[in-house]
Amino acid sequence: MFASKKQKAFLYLIQELGYTQKEAQRLIAKGRLFVNDEPMTRTAGEIEGEFEFIYFEPITKGLLPTYEEEEFVVFDKPSGVLIHPQNRYTPYSLIDELKYQYGRNANITHRIDQETSGLVLCAKNKQSERDIKMMFEQREMQKKYLALVHGKIEKDFVVEAPLLRAEDESAIVRMVVKVDKRGKASKTDFRPLEYFSELNMTLVECSPHTGRQHQIRVHLFHVKHSIVGDPIYGQSEKNIIKFLDRELSEEERIKNSGAKRLLLHANELGFELYEKSYSIKSKVDFLETCLKYVM
Repeated sequence: MFASKKQKAFLYLIQELGYTQKEAQRLIAKGRLFVNDEPMTRTAGEIEGEFEFIYFEPITKGLLPTYEEEEFVVFDKPSGVLIHPQNRYTPYSLIDELKYQYGRNANITHRIDQETSGLVLCAKNKQSERDIKMMFEQREMQKKYLALVHGKIEKDFVVEAPLLRAEDESAIVRMVVKVDKRGKASKTDFRPLEYFSELNMTLVECSPHTGRQHQIRVHLFHVKHSIVGDPIYGQSEKNIIKFLDRELSEEERIKNSGAKRLLLHANELGFELYEKSYSIKSKVDFLETCLKYVM
């Protein structure tokens, strides 16, 4: 890029690229603007002549929303798609699709794991983003997931086990989350839907009351019914490390966990927003998906 006269960098970004002052200064502070190959991090810094600026230009792969209202939209995210890019080299994530279709002010309001498929609620503007995020913070969102798990489950049960995000560097703790009395209170209801005797697997409905990282995965591992395809919870330390280091082959993963992807799906969202109640269900036949992976 080129600035013909000396000026504040954030003013240039506002005038030329349409950012707000807050957005422009935040991007500069993150080191997105380079002068002579050196990042400028002073938000009041000045530019003149040539410089480089790294900005997000969304792309589309044609993923259409499963539900849409004036203030928000819901996508059925496929397994394997990231919610946000991990780094500047991530080729595509759901935020690409959202901003490509609905503009810069649209934003994702919550997260599900990369390998978890299913419903993701997205705001179309800054105000609805604040309102929806507040709804999540106040636990006014009802979520239901479907999971295919190892073993036979015959009746409903509840897991109330505190979850701690690991902080130390030991390899096994790279699982990230574990049941620990020092952790945050966490509760999930489970209901068996169908048992497949030939596979010794059960399809279960999972209803989390809290929204901790990996909550459903860890709670099911805790009661010895790990999710089919989970490469971390329920696996040996050796294979966990191989997966995290991207050295675990697809064949090894299937042998160890039962499938080449995590068989967990965000299936339903229920909430009230702007004096209207919503009950949104995924259009994906998750059981059919599961059987393709395990049969």
